[in-house]
Amino acid sequence: MGSGAFYYDLIVAGFGGQGVLAIGNLIAYAAMKEGRHVTYLPTYGVEMRGGTANCTVVISSKEIGSPIIYRPHALIAMNLPSLLKFGPRVLPNGLIFLNSSLIDPKEVTRNDIEVFPFPVNDIAIENGNPRFANMVALGGFVEKTKLVELSSVYDSLEKVFDERHHRHIPENIKAIQIGVEYAKRFMSSFPK
Repeated sequence: MGSGAFYYDLIVAGFGGQGVLAIGNLIAYAAMKEGRHVTYLPTYGVEMRGGTANCTVVISSKEIGSPIIYRPHALIAMNLPSLLKFGPRVLPNGLIFLNSSLIDPKEVTRNDIEVFPFPVNDIAIENGNPRFANMVALGGFVEKTKLVELSSVYDSLEKVFDERHHRHIPENIKAIQIGVEYAKRFMSSFPK
């Protein structure tokens, strides 16, 4: 990110158990490592697994007044209920990063935003582990937006994940890299 004032906010949303809070937490932590002001606010539905989960992340060059976001710059929608709930709120010219494994891109009816359909579950399954779909999404989103450096994301894994999950960090990094590579290929096939 260049110098000067910077402000970007996003909502990450999906079913409980899809790892959406980890996506938001890693983006927030990575931005913090890069010396920016950050807020991270997780929200849970009534039940964790199967219920809805979402989090908001605000990244700024200045102090942040509130972690509450109503009109985000971006939405990472991991399932259809999340798209239906938060999609209408995305700012004009914003980004909806869509898990097209579970959501038909035609569900987005707005034409004033960018839609980035990304089949995160399919990519994770093709690469041997459906549990890492959230890390595939994280890699794709970071590659698409350049919001944070990948090295900052990798450095944040051991801070965000519980110590008992540290043995899975190499697999997480591999899944993030797979997401990055897929996003690069996808973007090169649709030149602006």
